[in-house]
This record gives sequence, structure tokens and C-alpha cells, in this order.
Amino acid sequence: MKITIISVGKIKEKFFVDAIEEYSKRLSKYCNLNIIEVKDEKTKENASSNEEDIIKETEGKRIIEKISNSSKVIALAIEGKQFDSIELAKEIENYRVSGVSDLTFIIGGSLGLHKSVLDKADMKLSFSKMTFPHQLMRVILLEQIYRSFRIINNEPYHK
Repeated sequence: MKITIISVGKIKEKFFVDAIEEYSKRLSKYCNLNIIEVKDEKTKENASSNEEDIIKETEGKRIIEKISNSSKVIALAIEGKQFDSIELAKEIENYRVSGVSDLTFIIGGSLGLHKSVLDKADMKLSFSKMTFPHQLMRVILLEQIYRSFRIINNEPYHK
């Protein structure tokens, strides 16, 4: 299975980079992982909602042009469906069993995802009602994908 993560912005902190590299290495046993970073837009301090929407739209266009037409798209969004780890593993396995060989997860920038990206998604996934930095979210997502493959393969994982 091919897993693509499209994420807004670059990872700057070494500890995030190290964690991403570690989970990428672990995932290589289970899938073909591709991480795509798209440029983020600067947001001024007191941006209006219209200015924020323009920023999200600009980032959204960059995201959409990177999505493969053959991929199932899962957008990370606070208003999305929440799963526990076993349920997420079952969801990924259900995609695989039904013939889906290409899954794309999308992580927005600091303002979230534009409606155009959310509308393109086959599913919206929420990890929490809380807001997380998008750099940390990439690590959390990779860990949960790794955990999912461990569960799918009946291998030990921490509960």
C-alpha cells in the first residue's frame, strides 16, 4: 500500500525531524511512504477572516495539485470522525481489502484546511477536539499509521 502525507509547511525542529525519520523507517516495512510538503503562507497577527480564508485557499490549491487522482483522501480536521487506534487500523485495512492501494492523508497549516480540500476528501479524520501544531500532528499521524499496521499484522503494540 502507498501512503502519502501532504502537509503544509516545513518541519524545522530537529526533534520532530528525528521522530518523522524514525516512524518513516519503521513504516517502510509495511508501506511505501511519501511525505510531501507544500509551502505555507505567512499570516499577519490580526488577519481578518477574509484574509485567513485567502491564505487557506492558496495553501489548498497547493495541496490539491499534489493529490493523486487514484488516491483515497483523508483530511485531518477537528470536525472529522474520531477513531481509537483499533478502529483506525480497521479503517485502513478496509480500504486495503476493498482494493484501495493509495491513501493520502492531508495536514493543513496553522489555520487549518480550506473548504476546497475538505470537499475533495473521502473522509475527514479528527484526532481530538484540541488543536495541535501541524508539525507535531505529522509525528502523531505517522505514529498512528505505524500502530495501525502493527495491529493489522497482529503484532504487539502499546495499549
